Amino acid sequence: MNIPAPASALFIGVSTKMYMGYAQSLAWLEQLLAEVDARPALAAGRVVPFVIPSFPVLPTASAMLQGSPMVLGAQNCGWSDGPWTGEVSPSMLAELGVGLVEIGHAERRRYFAEDDAMVALKVRAAVDAGLTPLLCVGEGVVAEPEDAAGTVFRQVKAAVSGDWSVASQLVIAYEPVWAIGAAEPASAAYVSTVVAALRVLLGAHGLEELPIIYGGSAKPGLLPRLDGVSGLFLGRFAHDATNFGRVLDEALSLPN
Repeated sequence: MNIPAPASALFIGVSTKMYMGYAQSLAWLEQLLAEVDARPALAAGRVVPFVIPSFPVLPTASAMLQGSPMVLGAQNCGWSDGPWTGEVSPSMLAELGVGLVEIGHAERRRYFAEDDAMVALKVRAAVDAGLTPLLCVGEGVVAEPEDAAGTVFRQVKAAVSGDWSVASQLVIAYEPVWAIGAAEPASAAYVSTVVAALRVLLGAHGLEELPIIYGGSAKPGLLPRLDGVSGLFLGRFAHDATNFGRVLDEALSLPN
C-alpha cells in the first residue's frame, strides 16, 4: 500500500460523487478540514481520513490539504497516458498530489460499461503511478455471506489479473450494490461476516490483513458495531461535515 499508515489503520473517507458544484465543494472541504484539525490525534496515523472530490476541485484541494493528515483521492482514472480524450491519467493525478484513486465503483460498472478487464487496466496503471487503488467491489443482491465473499474475492482477483503482489497495494471498499443509496446500510452482522469470510480467502495469498472498508449508505453509529472492518467509505451522510467528524471520533475511540 502506498499510503503511509500502520497495518492496523482505520480509513475514514468520503466522496462527493457529482452532488456539489465547484464553490460548494471548496466550502465543504474547508468544513471537513476544520473537523480534521479539531482532532490532533489523527496526526498519529492510526485513523486515516481521506476525501474524494470531483476532478476540477483536485488542484485547489491539494493545496488546501498541505500539512493535513487528510489524504486526497480521485473518483476515477484512465489506464494510461496517451490518446484518451476526456480521461485523466494516474500520472497526472499523482502530480496533483492525489494519493488514492477510486476504481470500479458499481455506478461506473453499470452506467459506463466498465468491466473487469478495464478495472484491471486502471488498477495496474494506478499502482505503477504510485497511487493506492481504492477498489470498489460488492455483490449485486443480498446473498449468503459466504457466497457474497466468494463474489467479492473473484472481483478482487480479476482486478489484479491474478497478480497478488498487486493486490497487496489495494484498499478494498466493500460496497454491496444493493446497499448503495439505500436508506440504511447493510447490517453490521452481515458486513462483518462477509469481511471475515473474505479475509479467509485472501489469507490463502498472504493478504488476510488487507484493508477492507465498508461503503453503502454508511453513517455514524455503524463503525463501532463492525468486527474486522478497516473503516468506512461515507457518502451523502458526510456531506454534512459534522457527521464526518462524528465518525472520526468513533474511529479514534476504538481500541487498537
